[in-house]
Formats: sequence, C-alpha cells, structure tokens
Amino acid sequence: MPLLYLRRLTSVERSPQANRHLAYYLAFVAGAVNAGGFLAVQQYTSHMSGILSSMADYLALGAIAVFLQGLAALLFFVLGAATSAVLVNFGRRSHLASEFALPLLLEAGLLLCFGLLGGNLEQFRWLAVPATVMLLCYIMGLQNAIITKMSRAEIRTTHVTGMVTDIGIELGKLFYWNVSADAGRDHFVRADRSKLAILGTMVGLFFVGGLAGALSFSYFGFVSTVPLAILLATLAALPVIDDIQGYLRHH
Repeated sequence: MPLLYLRRLTSVERSPQANRHLAYYLAFVAGAVNAGGFLAVQQYTSHMSGILSSMADYLALGAIAVFLQGLAALLFFVLGAATSAVLVNFGRRSHLASEFALPLLLEAGLLLCFGLLGGNLEQFRWLAVPATVMLLCYIMGLQNAIITKMSRAEIRTTHVTGMVTDIGIELGKLFYWNVSADAGRDHFVRADRSKLAILGTMVGLFFVGGLAGALSFSYFGFVSTVPLAILLATLAALPVIDDIQGYLRHH
C-alpha cells in the first residue's frame, strides 16, 4: 500500500473516501473473525441481536449458567466499544495523530495474542471457550466503535442486519415507479446509488472475509488470525510512528 494512502486511512482529518476504504478493510476482518471464531467456539460474536435473544430463551428455560455467559458476551461487546471511545477521546485531547489508530492497534494486538496462544488453550477448553467468546465480542465491539466514531455513526462494519436493511430501502427507492412527472420534487423518489454500492460492497466483503476466515481456520487453526492482526497493525502504523517521532523530538 502507498504510504500516503495508508496515512489517509487513519488520519485525524477524515474524508468520505477514507471512511469507505477503511470500512471495506474492517468489514473483511470482521467477517473473518466472526466466521473463524464460530468454528473455534461454535458461537458468532458480532451478532448481539442473536446473543440477546438467546439470553431470553435460556433464562426462560432456567439455564442460568448459559444466560450468564450470554450476558458476559454482551457486556464485553459494550466494553470493547467503550474502550474504543476512551482511546479516541484520549488521542483527541492529547492532539495525537494516532487518535483513530490506537483502537486499531489494540485490536491487532489482541488478535495476535489470540492467534499465537489460542492453540495452547485446547487442554483448558472448559475455561477457554467462554474466555474466547468474551475476547472476540470485545474485539468486535472495539472495531465497530472505531468506524462509527470515524464516520460520525454513518458506517458500522459488524452490523450486517442494518446494512442489509438499508440495501432493501435503497432498492425499494430504485424500483419505485414515479407515476407523475409533475408531482413535484418533494414527492419524487430517487435511490442513492452511491450508498447502495457502498453497502453492497461492505456486505460482500463481510461474506468474503467470513469465507476466508472459515477456510483459513479449518486448515491452520488459531494462527489464521495472525495475518488479520498484521493487516490491522499496518493500517494503524503510520500515525503511531508519527506520534512516537514527535515525542522523541520534544524529549
């Protein structure tokens, strides 16, 4: 990747193009982590609607232990999102170039640790599975909050339900028949084709990432998250390096 392009992806000064491109990378990563995580722990970790529904089911059935596991997963997703907000606000207050890169770097570090250590946890599966679910939920919350903060809540990379809903809305507009040409501009329905293309690309990349993550985990196991960690670290590297160089110059 060209250095100027990389720098713009996580720059403090945001542009719609930078938001879109970063969202594409993160949608791919989210799909890969979600699908690979399912093969590891038999549970999707970005799907809070499903987790909340399963909590209600298990509570109604009296399965308190499983209900508490779902509650922990939900809380760790929230904690991940909160961590992202704290890091972004800290970077903003400190005037750091890595304001948006810090959460990405943390996500990369967590994925790297998960990939390198995950294979050794099989012998402690009774403890490792709940811990892995909570870690992956934390990572998904962290990532979703990053792009949400960057794009001022216009883009989310793990919330596929919302993206598919928006695609349906835009398709409804696209195929709507504006019967009368003189109905006036206020009643003319026009689809946002650019938004439709962005959403379609993100859903497609989430699926491709999921396929890649599932196949990679099937063949290579936990270490398959290491390339994802390297990708995220690459995206975050330049602003962090700028801040380190600035600190060294002033000290």
